[in-house]
Amino acid sequence: MPPARRSAQPTTTWDRVELAPLVLVRGKEGLLVERAVASLARQARARAQEAEPGAVVEVTRLEAAQYQQGRLAVLASPSLFAEPRHLEITGLEALNDACATDLLAYLSDPAPDVTLVLTHASGVRGKKVLEAVQAAGAVLVQCDEIPDREKAGFVSGEFARARLRIAADAVVALVQAVGSDLRELAAAAAQLISDTTGTVGVDVVDRYYGGRVEATGFRVADAAVAGHEGEALALVRHSMASGTDPVPLVAAIALKLRTMAKVAGSSNRPGALSGLAPWQIDRARKELRGWTPEGLASAILAVAAADAEVKGEGRSASFAIERAVRRVAQARGTR
Repeated sequence: MPPARRSAQPTTTWDRVELAPLVLVRGKEGLLVERAVASLARQARARAQEAEPGAVVEVTRLEAAQYQQGRLAVLASPSLFAEPRHLEITGLEALNDACATDLLAYLSDPAPDVTLVLTHASGVRGKKVLEAVQAAGAVLVQCDEIPDREKAGFVSGEFARARLRIAADAVVALVQAVGSDLRELAAAAAQLISDTTGTVGVDVVDRYYGGRVEATGFRVADAAVAGHEGEALALVRHSMASGTDPVPLVAAIALKLRTMAKVAGSSNRPGALSGLAPWQIDRARKELRGWTPEGLASAILAVAAADAEVKGEGRSASFAIERAVRRVAQARGTR
């Protein structure tokens, strides 16, 4: 007879995880790992309250790298009044030998009143323990890093979980203004959720975060590729007068032009748009209206020259970026 197949490990996400006797939180996206672990601790406390009003759950966190032999057995041993306990062992990717030994022993005979949460960022260290955890039927919470093209979806999800609305273009504006760091995006979304009412629009995002270098750079880029030379120059001059580094301004224009070029040359090329979010593709297609291949090539060359000049090859960074903005705006529609 063929060997019996091991059942698939139940898998969920950080925002849907439910408390179980054994949970493994895996992935390198630290914010999501922390949220999953915190959610499980809250659920443990809530479950205890439901079972016995006034009950207090003992929550203990241990670091796998600094684990001391026998600690898990002591914490999981039956208590006098059979109170539930919630244990967290974090950083299994760096676990020491004592932690591995004690975890394997525990998994062979788990305690009935204990919920155990383990975290493992990445790597192959602790493979034997991870296999034992899977064999024990642990719930897996996958917290992989969120690629940049999905950051807008994360922001939308933050507002949806708070039961508030944010306009699609406001989501794009927030990502452009704050950048791709997930913690910063979460913090920015939390501030808007806390401070605002009704649907959050681009005007609200601009009021809160429009002064950031990234936001200014993308606004310059938007104006330049739209052919609005005067508006783009005004934004550049205001930005430079307030002490903004010209390098990120040029980088923002270059990024927009590269995206437009990628979308323009994507027809009949499977996979050519990998790495771009749907909103980025849609926006680039709209921005390409009025652009010719010759004009786009001319604009890209102008920005490439400006990039070299603002990084030290030119005498005046402000002159270099202003000239590039003019050339980009004037390249729209050229043949």
